[in-house]
Amino acid sequence: MSGDGALYRIRLFAPGLWAWIACLAAAPGMGAAPAFGQSFAASPPPVEGMGLDERIGAKPSLDLVFRNEAGEAATLGQYFDGERPVLLTLIYHECPTLCNMVLHGLTETLRDMPWTPGDEFEALAVSFNPEETPALAAERKAMYLDMLGKPEAADGWHFLTGEEASVAALTEAVGFRYAWVEDTAEYAHPFALIYLSGEGTVLRYMPGVRFAPSDVRAALIEVSEGRAGSPLNRILLYCMQYDRNANAYVLHAANLMKFSGALVLVLLGVFFVTLRRREARHAWPAPASAT
Repeated sequence: MSGDGALYRIRLFAPGLWAWIACLAAAPGMGAAPAFGQSFAASPPPVEGMGLDERIGAKPSLDLVFRNEAGEAATLGQYFDGERPVLLTLIYHECPTLCNMVLHGLTETLRDMPWTPGDEFEALAVSFNPEETPALAAERKAMYLDMLGKPEAADGWHFLTGEEASVAALTEAVGFRYAWVEDTAEYAHPFALIYLSGEGTVLRYMPGVRFAPSDVRAALIEVSEGRAGSPLNRILLYCMQYDRNANAYVLHAANLMKFSGALVLVLLGVFFVTLRRREARHAWPAPASAT
């Protein structure tokens, strides 16, 4: 076998091999995500009326009106374009406990992700405290954008406030239950990232405070049905599966075996076809028959 022929085969097989290697390489990182998230996911004390009901398939009204950071009226539908997924966090900025930790953690996650709000997805931080103002939301947005270090995210990460009716309708639709605690003068509430499709359908919940960038990215790819990802991203997602108990994406052994087996068959087929063509090009012509 000539050196050129071997090099040709390496070049030919490289894309498939890299995809297979990427599945294996991504698995440890994704599998380790629970430790990253759970170590910071302090659970608030139980309060009557507080909780998170995962309403997969629910669709909040896109006609709900909120206020953006500039104080302008904006319907929820303005942030859904029918294609890109939307990452929703429900918080309140004057929370004395973990709300700021949620936004700090999300900022760190977004900083470490190759994707940026406004490009591959939209991000909404909606205050469920109807007394909070757009001015406060604008102040917090500026702070978190500075931490993020991606000025271009300003057009894709929206900090909204709203009146009680709009807040109640949104939180009810997504199953986010909170309660005012008189003794401590604060809200008791759950902590979670909520993923919605580009059409506004709730498709994934990730309870907790901090999350591995690989898990957030995988969830965004999943809820967008792969449209937000490259072919390699879709392969990686095929090799992973969301584990509700671990609250993370972990290696899907069966799918990995299927993908590996199919890849081996494809590579073997390409190898033998290439080998036969090479032999045909270098075959000696048959001797002329005597007349």
